[in-house]
Amino acid sequence: MVIRNPQNDIPFLDEGQKEAVSKMKNGCILCGSVGSGKSRTAIAYFYLQGVKKLYIITTAKKRDTHEWEPELMLYGMEAIIDSWNNIKKYKEIKDGCFIFDEQRVVGYGVWTKSFLSIASNNKFILLSATPGDTWMDYIPIFIANGFYRNKTDFVNQHVIYDRYSKFPRVDRYFGLERLVRLRDKILVDIDYHNPTEKHNIYLTADYDYDKYKYICRFRKNLETGEPIRNATEFCSQLRKVVNKDPSRLKLIDDIYKKKFRVIIFYNYDYELDLLLFYAKSNKIPVAEWNGHKHQPIPDSGKWIYLVQYNAGSEGWNCILTDTIIFYSLNYSFRLMTQAAGRIDRRNTPYNQLYFYHIASKARIDMAITKSLIAKKKFNETKFCGKMEFKTS
Repeated sequence: MVIRNPQNDIPFLDEGQKEAVSKMKNGCILCGSVGSGKSRTAIAYFYLQGVKKLYIITTAKKRDTHEWEPELMLYGMEAIIDSWNNIKKYKEIKDGCFIFDEQRVVGYGVWTKSFLSIASNNKFILLSATPGDTWMDYIPIFIANGFYRNKTDFVNQHVIYDRYSKFPRVDRYFGLERLVRLRDKILVDIDYHNPTEKHNIYLTADYDYDKYKYICRFRKNLETGEPIRNATEFCSQLRKVVNKDPSRLKLIDDIYKKKFRVIIFYNYDYELDLLLFYAKSNKIPVAEWNGHKHQPIPDSGKWIYLVQYNAGSEGWNCILTDTIIFYSLNYSFRLMTQAAGRIDRRNTPYNQLYFYHIASKARIDMAITKSLIAKKKFNETKFCGKMEFKTS
């Protein structure tokens, strides 16, 4: 069904959201910055079609915190809301209407296969702030829309692999004009102007140059003394030297003493240990959101909330602070963007938001920063280049 002029028919939407609804169709990706109101716009799209009941596949946290319910109540609609972990349960549904929130259909795992099965028998739309880092990320969506038969069909038409790589690695794409045309056909942007002023502040941390140089020169694991075997281990060792430097906690302390309520995103467990030590040593109320603990933000005037990127970059909001600190950089531009969006909400009481990015001048931090500026995912193998590792 084509929606022609919903402006006078749908309540609770601003002009940018109404314009987006007028462009939406089955199989599209509703793309908007974090806080732009994608959930409400998606519900309004189905409301206009007379749909009374939806299936919503979202993050576990959004499901558990009932974040969708108020939006549904505005339009008098009902929904079965579940997490991506349970998407397989809905493969047999037919003639339903699905909203896939925080778009996760990349690769060819269980989630993607279940999504393709659902898409073949139901109406659906997807929501995302960052729909894809590479053309390969769009393959499942393109297949679901009938643009390609399967992954092999896409690869045959558009992909040239690096013949010298030990593992499948894309060297370049061809047929880019068609890819751009197909992407533009399914992407629908929400025109959203956020009046909040955002400040990105970049801070430089120190690092142990001698340890860093030792790893680069001898290719040995600092903890075990064993030879480093691959690019992932090499980068992990370099990052540990860089990220454990005491100068980072000094920078954290300087920010906290000005702000008193801060969210800190981190990557690794050893970073969490350092941050917990800092908070407890200074008697600062602290809580965690990661793969092990799902604690609420402390109910006090001063606090630190420690969030692991993969576990907590999506699916929750906080309007109790104006400050996020990125203790270390994540490889993914998408995750960094989603993380920043936790405080960048329409209903924030703050006119100014502050995002502190901590990085050193070590080559690996500079390379990650360069990838993020280019809105790409950092590639460990590319960073290591032709470097040889022990294989036996």
